[in-house]
Amino acid sequence: MSSPRIAILGFAIESNRFAPVSTRADFVDRAYLAGDALLADARSPAPAMTPEIPAFVRRMDANGAWTPVPILFANAESGGPVDHAFFNETLAIFEQGLRAALPLDAVYICEHGAAITTEEDDPDGLVFEIARSIVGPLVPIVATVDLHANVSDRMVDHVDTLISYRRNPHTDMAERGAEAADVLMELLRGMRVTVAHVRMPVCAPPTQLLTAPGTGPYADMIQAAEALDDPRIVNISALGGFVFGDTPKNGMTVIVSTRNDAEFARRTALDLVTPAWAGRAAFTPELVPLEQAVALARAAGRSPSLHAVLLADVADNPGGGGRGNTPFLLQALLEGGVNNAILGVVTDPSLSAEAHALGVGASFTARFNREETATYSSPFSALATVLRLHSGRGVGRRGQLAGCSFNLGPSALLQVGGVKVVVISNRHQCHEPMFFEMFGIDIAAARTVVVKSRGHFRAAFDEFFEPEQILSVDAPGLTSPVLSRFDFQRLPGPVVPIDAMAEWTPRVRLLYKPEERQ
Repeated sequence: MSSPRIAILGFAIESNRFAPVSTRADFVDRAYLAGDALLADARSPAPAMTPEIPAFVRRMDANGAWTPVPILFANAESGGPVDHAFFNETLAIFEQGLRAALPLDAVYICEHGAAITTEEDDPDGLVFEIARSIVGPLVPIVATVDLHANVSDRMVDHVDTLISYRRNPHTDMAERGAEAADVLMELLRGMRVTVAHVRMPVCAPPTQLLTAPGTGPYADMIQAAEALDDPRIVNISALGGFVFGDTPKNGMTVIVSTRNDAEFARRTALDLVTPAWAGRAAFTPELVPLEQAVALARAAGRSPSLHAVLLADVADNPGGGGRGNTPFLLQALLEGGVNNAILGVVTDPSLSAEAHALGVGASFTARFNREETATYSSPFSALATVLRLHSGRGVGRRGQLAGCSFNLGPSALLQVGGVKVVVISNRHQCHEPMFFEMFGIDIAAARTVVVKSRGHFRAAFDEFFEPEQILSVDAPGLTSPVLSRFDFQRLPGPVVPIDAMAEWTPRVRLLYKPEERQ
């Protein structure tokens, strides 16, 4: 095949059932790239899109002649269920683009994998199914997804190979995009794939799904998969899932794709899920009470001999659908007399606009959340001084955003008591040092750093903090790891750690790709 025609598309969002509805504007704010704009961004030095598609394009370019057919990539910060009408419009663009592009030799789909809409629990599966129905059973389709994807049977059924991230924080997105290109090329050369698919009754909070060695049974499962060195393996994906999606397809999932060896695929999948199930007690989170966190921050501010601390506001993580504006940690730090602290990033476009209007040096009563109506986003006021202003645009330098452009919207640095607070306009989790450094803040000089993020900050702030200096704080929020605080309605039951389970018998699905070639 001299120059294969490969379509590229994706609808990428992680949906939190309990958060406000995500709309077209949320996607436009992050990345809504159609046709030539998709390819131009993928080949730019600092893409707005996530790294998978740029890496896929680079690898395909390096492999030789090919004809990319860019359709649409739509990506938003994690949020609530997507407005179904907007999703239907997006799906129509995918369908029209694929039909207009026929004949195609292959399709690459880049999704998060944990989307829901206001009417549909499995939009990712619907995208995969529509693509398959258009190109037919013999055209290879490869998809990449986040390791927090909630994988439905439909998703596995309609692609030849599903590839998930292996790192949490997600520092391997580019690697997975390049891997997708390699697998797709092998499929184009006629490779046959046999897949084993197992879903476990485990819906762990995201704090328990880190992948660094020694952080728990999920990390152990990833390590065990990566340690397997067997030419029969095409890909092994172990997915932790996203509990706040609250769908029937939730559950930790293992997908073993092999070069047409069903028994090996089945046995490998069982070998991976069995130890993870045995260690299921570790999926219950351990958090630091807010009062204790404040006491440690106060002590760090008073004594240079103590280590600085990083407080993770894991319950208000915009990367999981949090609003990025709950006041609980900031209020507690102010009431506790904490000094030499920095906190970011607080999403409050009205407050940022007021700071820009007042100008640097102005002192005023900062009214947080004056227009917010979401649960936990309580309004409060505090005296503040405008220290610096910024456009909110930049390029990440470390971790998940390294080399990627970001746009936080008009942003301001406020001094509120002993805390410097970064206020932004476009909701984003704080997982990039530049969010502080663009204001001239020396992170290393701060005695307390507060980030509204669940875990991705670890790959970016590790140059400042050792793991033992990082505390996940127990506070209210839409992404609290304390799952008993949520009214789950659609999870397959029973599931750990919400329910006590003593026994579970794995069920392995075997799929042959494509059946017509078997």
